[in-house]
Amino acid sequence: MLKFNIRGENIEVTPAIREYVEKKVQKLERYFTEGANATANVNLKVYNDKQTKVEITIPMKNLTLRAEERHDDMYAAVDLICDKLERQIRKYKTKVNRKFREREGVASFFASVNGNSNGETAVSVLDDEDSEFPIVRTKQFDLKPMDQDEAILQMNMLGHNFFIFTDAESNGTHIVYKRRDGKYGLIETN
Repeated sequence: MLKFNIRGENIEVTPAIREYVEKKVQKLERYFTEGANATANVNLKVYNDKQTKVEITIPMKNLTLRAEERHDDMYAAVDLICDKLERQIRKYKTKVNRKFREREGVASFFASVNGNSNGETAVSVLDDEDSEFPIVRTKQFDLKPMDQDEAILQMNMLGHNFFIFTDAESNGTHIVYKRRDGKYGLIETN
């Protein structure tokens, strides 16, 4: 059962907007197992140029679904974002199902998915190239203690979008990254 947390920035979330978002996002529930409780965090923003940005995040136990879309029409952005989330779910299910079949065998997998033993299922399978994540290069390096500013400088000098480093103050492993808006973000690990 999906619960909704819908927030608007520079826009009032009217009952019509709320109903439209809930109706569209609830269609994703068909991919969830029975009794799966999740909260869909929806953030609607309107910018000065009248363009809207819709972000939807659905954190679950083993997976966090997240997508964002910018569009002149907010309703169209919601449609596009739901399509993105559906593709993410199908891709994830295909990958999990493939691993499960490799371990347990095809017959036991289909029986457990559908609760029957006839081997039929409605799971869609994507192309191998869509669901494979081949690692083409492996690197090893020492994490040097530094502050955030030095890490950002190192990242920019290397021409990368992210940089992993050991924080000189906390001795924790952190990641700085370049955001789409040109600003920087920091991920702190526990």
